Amino acid sequence: MDINFLVKGLILGFSIAAPVGPIGVLCIQRTLNKDRASGFVSGLGAATADGIYGCISAFGLSVISNFLVSQQIYIRIIGGMFLIYLGIKTFLSKPSINAAIVKEGKGLLKDYGSTLGLTLTNPMTIISFSAIFAGLGIVNTNGDYWLAVSLVIGVFMGSALWWLTLSNIVNFFRKAFNQKSLIWVNKFSGIVVLVFGLIAVKSVFF
Repeated sequence: MDINFLVKGLILGFSIAAPVGPIGVLCIQRTLNKDRASGFVSGLGAATADGIYGCISAFGLSVISNFLVSQQIYIRIIGGMFLIYLGIKTFLSKPSINAAIVKEGKGLLKDYGSTLGLTLTNPMTIISFSAIFAGLGIVNTNGDYWLAVSLVIGVFMGSALWWLTLSNIVNFFRKAFNQKSLIWVNKFSGIVVLVFGLIAVKSVFF
């Protein structure tokens, strides 16, 4: 397992999960209305979906890596530009005030399944991961699937770490947790993703 790709995936997974959208609000609401276990498990469902789509993207790119390597300059520019766009969009975005709509059920398994299903039904996820992984250089692995595995595991761990952090913070600061604090979460994660994009583009020219 490649530590460098694992760390990249972990940081990226954490940063991509951090912007507060409908799934994030749902996890916050469940933490406040039920407990932190419910909020974390709900986030873990989203992290699992990210891992599944990330796996499809990484291995799909690795399978056709011979072709992509010949075009890697353009692919890395496109992937890096997408990361820059995503970072700016995240930095400027306002936290969602509406939670994702699901049929509530009892038990942690249903909390997990509901967010897993919601995230999997978003087709843009796999397109996003393909562009992001291309920008991070997954196409230049010469068929080394362990690099793809390292990146995907890192993305899942980073995403899961964010949901664990969020559920614990919300549980600890129940009364103080407001929209203003969520805005700063978006700004910080946006900067991190933007930096990844700038590094990817810079690596092409330097």
